[in-house]
Amino acid sequence: MRSLAGFFLVFGCATFYLYVLSTRLRPGRGQEAERALVFPSDLDELRELADFLQDYKREHQSYVTLLFCSAYLYKQSFAIPGSSFLNLLAGALFGPWTGLFLCCTLTSLGATFCYLLSQAFGKQILIMYFPEKVSMMQNKIDENRSGLFFFLLFLRLFPMTPNWFLNLSSPILNIPVGQFFFSVLIGLLPYNFICVQTGSILSKIKSLDDMFSWGTLLKLLAIALVALIPGTLVKRFSHHEMGLEEKEYMMNGKKST
Repeated sequence: MRSLAGFFLVFGCATFYLYVLSTRLRPGRGQEAERALVFPSDLDELRELADFLQDYKREHQSYVTLLFCSAYLYKQSFAIPGSSFLNLLAGALFGPWTGLFLCCTLTSLGATFCYLLSQAFGKQILIMYFPEKVSMMQNKIDENRSGLFFFLLFLRLFPMTPNWFLNLSSPILNIPVGQFFFSVLIGLLPYNFICVQTGSILSKIKSLDDMFSWGTLLKLLAIALVALIPGTLVKRFSHHEMGLEEKEYMMNGKKST
């Protein structure tokens, strides 16, 4: 009960901060500045929000950046679904490379905040409601403890379990926070890259002719190829490591006989 009360206190403070930032502390005057800022739930809402913030950013760039970073960390820290829309929004607002830098940094920081919140408040709750999932993950982590960092990368690139559950369960599984942070930073890079690049393209597309232009198609092809590289490397390394472990196991078995 004490841990639950502490969590809701932190959640309430963060929600109040984001509400005040998006309403009371918003610079500008007039009816345009009074537009409600809410998390988008579909592509139409995303496009409307992106158009509004792009215009608003011309005079209030620092505020829009602060608001975006705060909203992103809020979603990641409390494991709230919908970060893919914010990745798309980052591409539309900040461009492909600045947007990618922001999303990778914020994803890693937000996931680490989620890790720390779970460590402080969520252990008992997670074990109470997801005992089988935690037990399964514990077995997998123990089996791959020698190559833990690359196993974590593998889980991010080829998710066997949702990212939110991995963020929450990591402190229970005794995953060091440093390895956790960098596995999120590197492991979710392809996903963030695809979303941000797509967002930067969507913001420039005004008709179907734009969608099927050679420039857009080549850029989408490049996105797909780049996204495949980390997964292929990690998969090969994982197989190589597994092969080494099997050889060592067989050699130890022969020695013991």
